[in-house]
Amino acid sequence: MAWYRDRLGIPVSEYGHAFLWREHGTPQRTGYTVWSPFRHDTTYFQPSDAEFMVNFRVADLAALLAELVREGVTIVGGIQDEPNGRFAWILDPEGNKIELWQPVDPEQDPYLPR
Repeated sequence: MAWYRDRLGIPVSEYGHAFLWREHGTPQRTGYTVWSPFRHDTTYFQPSDAEFMVNFRVADLAALLAELVREGVTIVGGIQDEPNGRFAWILDPEGNKIELWQPVDPEQDPYLPR
């Protein structure tokens, strides 16, 4: 991360950088997309062999997971509640790990600037 900070001027924290944006149709609501590089020897993406992971924002994580289970999608672990929302992981047909994130309301997110 220091390389990106020092060479490209991207401010970083221990989680990378949060690029802020406004929601379409409700511009008073702020959201963010996280860019978070991992060390080359990370095990965070396991059981996938991929060197990356995509994170998708979802509206109702529990309902989506129930639907995905019915469709035979592999769920990796269980739901984890964090200060900025709920997270779960699935595998796509090629074995790539995908992170699903149900964010908390922006006013409750401790990582959004006030």
